Amino acid sequence: MRCAAVEFGLFGTSSRLRLILCWRTMRTMSIGGLWCRIYRKWREVQDDEKKWVVTHFDANRVMTECYLQRDFYDVIDVDSFGSDSSFLRSAFNALKMDGLLYTTSTDGYSSGGHRPHHSLASYGAYVRPMPYSNEVGLRMLIAGAVREASALGYRVSPLFSYYSYHGPVFRVMLQMNRGKLPENRHYGFISYCNRCGNSKAFSWGELGRISCPCSNAKDSNSLVVSGPLWTGPLHNATYVTEMLNLAEQYGWVGNGTGMDLEKLLKQMIDESDPRLPFGFIKLDEVASRAKINSPPLRTMMSSLHKEGYAASRSHIASNAIKTNCPMAECIRIAKELQQC
Repeated sequence: MRCAAVEFGLFGTSSRLRLILCWRTMRTMSIGGLWCRIYRKWREVQDDEKKWVVTHFDANRVMTECYLQRDFYDVIDVDSFGSDSSFLRSAFNALKMDGLLYTTSTDGYSSGGHRPHHSLASYGAYVRPMPYSNEVGLRMLIAGAVREASALGYRVSPLFSYYSYHGPVFRVMLQMNRGKLPENRHYGFISYCNRCGNSKAFSWGELGRISCPCSNAKDSNSLVVSGPLWTGPLHNATYVTEMLNLAEQYGWVGNGTGMDLEKLLKQMIDESDPRLPFGFIKLDEVASRAKINSPPLRTMMSSLHKEGYAASRSHIASNAIKTNCPMAECIRIAKELQQC
């Protein structure tokens, strides 16, 4: 397996390279912490075989030269700063079919909807403030990759997506295949209504007809729309389950070890439920709308399951639930729990 890691800027470069060299016996040279530890060990290589190359040249130049020389890679890990997306097209060109691209964004201002023109320039998405902005950051990053891959005749899908609050850091593992995304599936617009708290996805064909059932002519400004964004699952449940199984085999989780890693992977698997829509609902928002104290998260989830709704924790926000339950029903359930 041939892999490449690309570092942008000067800060953190040396530590990243040290990690790559320390993991030289791994099956991959990508070092994304969580993902790097999950991969199987590399094959033994001959002593005279070149194991790695370090270069300080511009990343786009390096990857374009690889493409022109037909020197393709199984995995490319690009750790960029801010919202630099200029590398996406050259990275896809340097990948083998079914190859993996591990990409990064640290632009919390754009994901928060504070720089919509900046997100439009970088990822082709006009992003406005929404209560689940950190999930929007992941979907914005995936959408930018979908757009660039589609222009080259490829389609990409996320194997897992990870948000970390310090930075913030948005990381996504993408797999590239032949063929464009069918009928713009999972690539559209999302809305959030400040009046009722509901969210909804809209396709390109529904542009011009975006509205919320609770809105009227006097309150049309209550609806906030962002996009185009990735509206599909953030993770591939089969892939993440395999990661968890490998972590157990290597002793990285289980028997009191790796509790944070095990918790994260299991949350990602739960988040992969196809019934769950994009976004999440913060229990503090439910409590504020219901004018009650915030209900316990486990109790709320249990009640949602009893009512027949899909629900899971969010790895992005600790006091939030991903669910297909409308906000009005969440408020009703929370009020009933308050009376118990």
